Amino acid sequence: MGSMIVSVHAKVLASIVIALSMIVHTAPVFAHAQLIKAEPARRATLDKAPTEVRLWFNEEIEGAYTSLSVLGANKKPVTDAKPQVVSDDPKSIVLPLSELRPGKYTVKFRVLSVDGHIVDESFNFKVKNKGTAQGK
Repeated sequence: MGSMIVSVHAKVLASIVIALSMIVHTAPVFAHAQLIKAEPARRATLDKAPTEVRLWFNEEIEGAYTSLSVLGANKKPVTDAKPQVVSDDPKSIVLPLSELRPGKYTVKFRVLSVDGHIVDESFNFKVKNKGTAQGK
């Protein structure tokens, strides 16, 4: 009888361990795309204007549902170019830029991660005046 009780406890304990491991292993499924790197970086002050904006995410994104724009001080887009998912890295997008003048810019992006979550964020960067950069 004692061994039967130990056997029941062992089965209950094994069931709990299996259930907990299933919860732990499925947790990443509920996550969504997060920005992990940006060039130019958030709040960067640049001596030279960037030729593109590139964003990296922690998971793949749906290219057809991606928007990325750079707005000038007047809150209008500085380019008509369309963002593209990088062909050899489906976790990143790039937007080519024409020459930017010194000033403050806002990067706005909206992406759909492959799990269906939408990420809609923005951040700023600044391009210095050429006269300011010479003092360094």
